[in-house]
Amino acid sequence: MLVTLEGLDGSGKTTVWERLRAGDALPGDATFTREPTDSWYGEAVQRSIDDDDADSLAELFLYTADHAAHLADTIRPALADGRLVVSDRYSDSRYAYQGATLSGTDHFEDPLEYVREVHAPWTRPPDLTVYLDLDPETAARRSGATNKFETADYLADVRENYERLIEDDSERFVRVDATADPDDVYDRVRSAILDRRD
Repeated sequence: MLVTLEGLDGSGKTTVWERLRAGDALPGDATFTREPTDSWYGEAVQRSIDDDDADSLAELFLYTADHAAHLADTIRPALADGRLVVSDRYSDSRYAYQGATLSGTDHFEDPLEYVREVHAPWTRPPDLTVYLDLDPETAARRSGATNKFETADYLADVRENYERLIEDDSERFVRVDATADPDDVYDRVRSAILDRRD
């Protein structure tokens, strides 16, 4: 089973992912991974994140290359071995974030749908996506607005894209209130994963 943790920057998903990895609630052979990866593809993505002038379309394809390598090197082999995979960010992040980024260009009528179409022939959809829901202002404050993807205005567009994704595939998503106590957020995420595995 492929489980993905999604949400705006500052939603706490990485913290939850780290607690799941360190705890014993999930099988010991579970694979914990993330996007961007720590491969050279992921390093290229990080360089583009740090470059305020990076071309939006070029950036999308850097993310897409990283996702393709992640699938080939980590996700598909772990699933083929029957392991649970938990990923901190995955394809929905690309749809939501790069969809928002490309909305500032004149190339696409529906940027989010374009990004989904690029991935559709070859990506592996998650079996469960836990969405840590947070308003854009709180997300920007928590994340510190340290890069171009962490401003409240941009995150508002990203959140709208996430809402579209949830509406389109509501059975896959479990929404968790990311403003709740961190222990409660962790418990709800862990329960969502265990309930889906049963």
